[in-house]
This record gives sequence, C-alpha cells and structure tokens, in this order.
Amino acid sequence: MAVWETLAQRRHQSIVRRQRWPANLAIVVLDTLAVRLVFPLAAVGAALVASEQGWGLFNVVDIPFWLAITASVLILDLAIYCQHRLFHATSWLWRLHRMHHADLDFDVTTGLRFHPLEIVISMGIKLVVVTLLGAPAASVVLFEVILNATSMFNHGNVRMPDRLDRWLRLLLVTPDMHRVHHSVVRRETDSNFGFSVPWWDRLFGTYIDQPTGGHDDMVIGIEQFRNPSDLRLGRMLVQPFKDSSDVKR
Repeated sequence: MAVWETLAQRRHQSIVRRQRWPANLAIVVLDTLAVRLVFPLAAVGAALVASEQGWGLFNVVDIPFWLAITASVLILDLAIYCQHRLFHATSWLWRLHRMHHADLDFDVTTGLRFHPLEIVISMGIKLVVVTLLGAPAASVVLFEVILNATSMFNHGNVRMPDRLDRWLRLLLVTPDMHRVHHSVVRRETDSNFGFSVPWWDRLFGTYIDQPTGGHDDMVIGIEQFRNPSDLRLGRMLVQPFKDSSDVKR
C-alpha cells in the first residue's frame, strides 16, 4: 500500500511522512505488547479453547464446517462494525478512539494508529464474541487476515478510477469510502463505520457516498487536535486524558 501511495497518490499530503510515520508505526509495537501482556491467548487461542471445551453456538449446533466458517467471519465483522459505532457513541470510549481520528493526514499508517487501551478493549470484546459464537479457529484466522488487510487498503491514500471504486465498494470498503469517516465534519465522522464490507453501513443507514467538500478539499482529523506536535507518540498516548470539549454524550 505504501508503494501504491507513492505511485498513485489520491490527495496531496500536507504533513510529510517523517512527521507522522514514526509515531504511527511505534504505536503498533505498543499495541502488540499491551495485548500480549493482558491476554495470554489471543482470538485464535480462544477459539481453540472453546472448541476443546465445547463452548459456543457452533460447538453445540451441528452445521457444515464451511457454513460455520462463513457465518463466523460475517458475524465477527458485524461485531466490529457495532463496536466501532459504540466507540463513537460513548464519551469515554470516544476519548480513546479519537486518537485514531486525530491523525492530520490519511494514509496506510492511519490504519495502524489506535490507542493501546482501545486495542485491549477491542480484543476483550473479540474474545467474548469468538467464545460465545464457538467460531472455528480457521474462521478467526481468516477474519483477522481480512480485517487487517482491508484496514491497510481502505486507509490507503491511493487513486483508483471512479468507475472501479463504484463497483468495488459494493463488495469492499474502498479508500474513498472510508476517507469520508475521517472528515473533520461530525456528520461524516459518524458514518462509514465498516472496515471490510460496506453492507452494514448500507443496511443500518450509516453510509455516506461522498464528503461534502470533495476528497481533495476535505479536512482530515478532529478540531481539538490540529497542532503537528500532537502527532508525537507521547502526546498521542496521553490524548484520551486531555481536553474533553469534544465529548459527544
């Protein structure tokens, strides 16, 4: 995606990579360490334990393996959509999640930029869903691969032909679709919550086709954190504990 961004950039970036990338990449290391410290077993491990113990729906109901995998991937994706909406709708969760939105530009590394506390909470929710569902371990692996790959894709600052984008967003969340979600305009920030597929946004009425100001002129980020110094790792980590003027509820 980084190579694609270099070859076919969608928007001119006002903040150069060397100002944004070090902290955006460093936060991934911290997120990984936080999850490993809090949860000895990640989502795949939870699926294996649930299978051994006979926990969860698909370990009780006798259905074809392929159907359990397909249903698990779709339900897990729906759970991520619902979780994303919850992080926008609940004030203390928004304070964690807004670090993702406070990036002053939009590229593939924005898809990695999540506060460690949000990642820990997100993993906890995922473990509960995987266990209750009794999702096969193979479906969890497949879901994680799809989720991470599409997150990198839909945060890419890449240009695609408009016709291709229109057709592709019937199946996948495209960069132009997800970029709307990173608009400084609140109505647009609270739209296009899907990471992988666009169906949930269309089904639940949270889909917005295009930003009001157009993709080239739209302002990325949130109003409360517009100083380039806020892109430093230390400031990113303390951001949830600063300035509550944008708390939503």
